[in-house]
Amino acid sequence: MAILENGKSEKITKKEYKMADLSTSYMGIELKNPIIAGASNLVTDPDTAKRIEQAGASAIVYKSLFEEQIQLESLEMQQDLQEYNEIYAEMTTLFPDLQHAGPEEHLLNLKSMKDAVNIPVIASLNCVYDVTWAEYARELEKAGVDALELNFYAIPKDFETDERDIVENQIAILKKVKKNVSIPVSVKLSPFYTNPLKVIADLDKAGADAFVLFNKLFQPDLDIETEEMNFPYNLSNEEDNRLSLRFAGLLYGNINARICSNSGIFEGRDVIKMLLAGADCVQVVSTIYRNKPEHIAKMIKSIEDWMLEKKYDSIADFQGKLSKKNIRDPYAYKRAQYVDILMKANRIFERYPLK
Repeated sequence: MAILENGKSEKITKKEYKMADLSTSYMGIELKNPIIAGASNLVTDPDTAKRIEQAGASAIVYKSLFEEQIQLESLEMQQDLQEYNEIYAEMTTLFPDLQHAGPEEHLLNLKSMKDAVNIPVIASLNCVYDVTWAEYARELEKAGVDALELNFYAIPKDFETDERDIVENQIAILKKVKKNVSIPVSVKLSPFYTNPLKVIADLDKAGADAFVLFNKLFQPDLDIETEEMNFPYNLSNEEDNRLSLRFAGLLYGNINARICSNSGIFEGRDVIKMLLAGADCVQVVSTIYRNKPEHIAKMIKSIEDWMLEKKYDSIADFQGKLSKKNIRDPYAYKRAQYVDILMKANRIFERYPLK
């Protein structure tokens, strides 16, 4: 019973007391809510991973295993070991025959983090050579992860490679990995394809269980004082989530794979937007760096409050409600934003007056 302002009592139904159900399914993995901690250095520390879990994250993507880094570290190690070889005529080498640990250290740390938490752990992988994608994927599966995320991107490095060759190679890699592991496999893509929708459709047919949209690539910068190139660690901004929102809205109901939005998701309202567009879940990193792991709990509370206010019992009640498939305006996700600004030019001056 609840006591009203007039002193009378009112019977409260069980439905009014019912908490919002934030659970969702991602690649066949049942998640308690749609917030996943994305791949970063944050989760390499088991204690931080525990804080992320305690704050309410439904899953963790472990830091990517980059074959390129392993190859570079191995080369640097050999160069360091051979630096003082043959200083004297009777010397052949100062050191015993040592080999770089390769992915073993990464796998060991991954297992430690996996043992530290009780939520699903997803491994992330990026390789240089076609043959090692499947090889490393098998090793990551042996480490006990719940799923695998293929970190696909292609940096322009020559004028000869055809864009279709890049896509076909990535499709072939996905098929090979899927044949070699039994766990679900998602694909994390960059937006820099001529037609990302076509690429996603082809990868969907090839068996991708989910798509993470989109990969935030680090771009180089130039220091004009030292006249050197550097690679600053730039966190996402809130505006960065609009591209992911657009594609979640376009993809919803058109592919078999699940949709995970990434980049620029800082608050609970950002998660709600992605779900309304059609995403199944989101990945967050920058907001954890900026606001600490405990901020995830605030995001979850914000989603719960909004759902209760809107009288939604579960995510299924509103997921995709504002997708291209369900929205009244069929061109909403196809318009170039500047057209609207040009047609309503005075609005921009209302927000940013020149005087």
